[in-house]
Amino acid sequence: MTRFALRGILGRKLRTVLTAVAVVLGVAMVSGTFVLTDSIAKAFDAIFTEQYRGTDAVVTGKSAFDLSNNNNTSDLPSFDESLLEKVRGLPDVRAALGGVAAQAHLIGRDGKAIVFGGAPNLGFSVDPSQPAFNSLSLVDGGWPKGSEVVVDRSTASKKHLRVGDMIGVQAQGPVVRFRISGLVKFGAVSTIGGATLAGFDLASAQSLFDKQGKLDDIRLAGKSGVSPEKLVAEVQKILPRGTQVRSGSSQATKDAKDTNSFITFLQTFLLAFGGIALFVGSFVIANSLSITIAQRMREFATLRTLGASRRQVLASVIVEALAMGVVASLIGLFLGLALAKGLFRLFNAVGFTLPNNGLTFETRTIVVALVVGIVITLLASLRPAFRATRVPPIAAVREGAVLPPGRFARFRVVGAIATAALGFAALLLGLFGHGLGTKGVLGLMGLGALLIFIGVALFASRLVRPLAVVANPVARWAVFVLSVLAWPLFTLPFWLLRLGAWGPGGAGKRTLAFIGGAVLNPLLLVVVLISILRKAMTRWNPEWPAEFPGVLADHSATSVGSENSQRNPQRTASTAAALMIGLALVTLVATLAAGIIKPFEDAVNKIFTSDYAITAQNNFDPIPVSAARAAASTPGIDAIASVRGGEGFVSFDDGGVRPSGSTAQVTAVDPSIGRVITIDWKNGSNAVFAALGANGAFVDDGYAKKHKLSIGSPIALLTPKGDTLHLVLKGIFKPPTGGSPFGAITISSSAFDAHYDQPQNLFTFVAMRGGVTDANTAALTSALKSFPNAKAATRDQFVKNQTSFLKNILNILYVLLALSVVVSLFGIVNTLVLTVFERTREIGMLRAIGLTRRQTRQMIRHESVITALIGAVLGIVLGLVLGALLTARVKEIVFVVPVTQLIVFTIASIFVGIVAAIFPARRAARLNPLEALHYE
Repeated sequence: MTRFALRGILGRKLRTVLTAVAVVLGVAMVSGTFVLTDSIAKAFDAIFTEQYRGTDAVVTGKSAFDLSNNNNTSDLPSFDESLLEKVRGLPDVRAALGGVAAQAHLIGRDGKAIVFGGAPNLGFSVDPSQPAFNSLSLVDGGWPKGSEVVVDRSTASKKHLRVGDMIGVQAQGPVVRFRISGLVKFGAVSTIGGATLAGFDLASAQSLFDKQGKLDDIRLAGKSGVSPEKLVAEVQKILPRGTQVRSGSSQATKDAKDTNSFITFLQTFLLAFGGIALFVGSFVIANSLSITIAQRMREFATLRTLGASRRQVLASVIVEALAMGVVASLIGLFLGLALAKGLFRLFNAVGFTLPNNGLTFETRTIVVALVVGIVITLLASLRPAFRATRVPPIAAVREGAVLPPGRFARFRVVGAIATAALGFAALLLGLFGHGLGTKGVLGLMGLGALLIFIGVALFASRLVRPLAVVANPVARWAVFVLSVLAWPLFTLPFWLLRLGAWGPGGAGKRTLAFIGGAVLNPLLLVVVLISILRKAMTRWNPEWPAEFPGVLADHSATSVGSENSQRNPQRTASTAAALMIGLALVTLVATLAAGIIKPFEDAVNKIFTSDYAITAQNNFDPIPVSAARAAASTPGIDAIASVRGGEGFVSFDDGGVRPSGSTAQVTAVDPSIGRVITIDWKNGSNAVFAALGANGAFVDDGYAKKHKLSIGSPIALLTPKGDTLHLVLKGIFKPPTGGSPFGAITISSSAFDAHYDQPQNLFTFVAMRGGVTDANTAALTSALKSFPNAKAATRDQFVKNQTSFLKNILNILYVLLALSVVVSLFGIVNTLVLTVFERTREIGMLRAIGLTRRQTRQMIRHESVITALIGAVLGIVLGLVLGALLTARVKEIVFVVPVTQLIVFTIASIFVGIVAAIFPARRAARLNPLEALHYE
């Protein structure tokens, strides 16, 4: 039976290949995800290993609490550089090197900051006199001295920088000009992503970063025979308050902690999409095998007649599925390498440039990808396999026999409703349950979504007939319109390519292609006009096409296509379910994105009552306080105020910070902020801004309710460098749904500057006389000329800039979800191909009584589009329902129907149906009527 099963696969190559595509794409996503994340992890490991090369111990500043650095505004405190000499004087220290580091934006020849997406712009001190600690390799020029800088080779290549060029650098103050003394690369890493590197001598770096007399770290190497642990213990004895020491390996692990969390998240995130593709693929596999088994009923019946047992028939089907799963998984495994490269480029295109030191192909990747692909294929084949065992031997001699229904078929509707209900219950529990934890919530939500999709897919067969009736006229006109619009687009390039490939060589090819295009264009125009005329005449007189002998009416062909989609509702539902899942997730993503963007826009329009906002070029980095001071000198300024950002550890008593406190985002405002923004006060007024002083604070009402705060409540705020501020609550405001520019606790900018090292602004709001005008924009831009990393934006530009990051995320999600749509496309293709095989005699009969080839293609195309529309309707409705549930749980998101996107998704579904029908329709149209009538 094994040999028989394998020969059966070889005898159905086309059907096997189309079925296997779903497995190939899903496994490729799993394999590509592991290759991508393993490659990123390896690159980061190399970066952190190189960074602490030759280092036995590292002294750094110590924050009074763990920093999350969510807004890139919190760094470890610096310490006095006098500690360096004390460390060098220790008996077991062989060498020690002090350094500083901060953000440093290189300024290109166009006067703009050089940024590559969201990658960091790193500046640091270098000391070539101690090469043992140096992780940089000089590839051209020399090390920096005085007003010189070394930049990384990658940035230099992209921006055409050379040794000897002058370049601007912006850090804590205005742009400073440096001469490029050399080009460097970081260790053995081939690329560090989109990060820019700028190295200076220590004195220049301290001046540039406003850290005169300060250090950020000291790297130590112990004498021979001294262990890192002993060196750490020795250094620990002389450390002042606000500093800490770790071994080099421990410091590398600590630095890599956030990176490893990101990689784990990215891996889980991408694997989820691989799982979605495989889940959709399981529908395609099960549906394809079910159709194939139904078509091979007489074959299985013959085997049963010849003595094959039900177990042997079952084994033969499983062997077929196993062989297909193994081959498809192997192909998908290695296709994942190409997909990983594509994902690197995708992330790079949307600004998430990631480090890469070559693709990493781990044994775990091979094992997991193969096991997942093979197991999914086998599971999807079980139901069709068991159906094959129920074929009665008498079916071998009976014309038109059908598979008997399963013993549980009568419970299908009840089971589908129960499954969907259980899924919604799990989803609601995950969304609204308490004390579940992140993993519990995500697990319940994932299980709930899975059960909902299965339940709706099982129940969809009951919806096929009414949906097909509704979709029929839509499909008819959609196919006509898209055919008219797309025919020239698709046919002309096809002919030109064909002429270019097989026509005369050289110039003759090009000449023939141009001549062909010149001839085909008017011909295609005539064809389009005739098509429009035929459609108009059909609408006026339905019997008009029948006046031509031997030709069936066009509406008859489309009617047959509509009836074919209803002939086997279960098959149509299974095919549409694959597309339904992809479109439901795409609709869900679009709904959530609209629900985030709309309230944010409303919040900005409500709060942002000034004319301009000053932000970083990449929209989220902090900007120096001195940039706002420069903007304040702009002629025509009516009011200007900034919002600073940082972190603090908060508790609510008079005796200082309790261990039970929590870390919170802290913002600070200028006293004049009420002149450029408007907020809705629950307790207080705009006078609170000017009254904050050294110990005032205000919070939003949600934070006040959570911590039971009221006007006059004491708040203890611990800063990263260990200062404790005893604050009094002076105001409570009500933020709009879309959020506000303020953190959990907001204090005055004077208090913030006194207790936070190197304060930086998140936003600066500006009101100008005359409002937004070209002259005011030019004046403000000119005032910021010395701060190229800062930009002035109007309210509309500010909204667009702040939502661009979300839209980039959205584009990534659409691309990843498109994989499941591609899988469903192949599912429709496969179903149509199989139904063409199944209806060969029927098509031959229709051709014999007058169905033309064009009408045959139209019939198959119409059936495909109806199936796609059914999947689109089910998917969009289900996506909106899931979106409504999620937005009901998250108060920061409102339910918004993304009408434009839904129209696009519907048109895309029709397009998928048309594309999916191209090959099956051509195959059906080429059938010889006489041969088809004799087909078995």
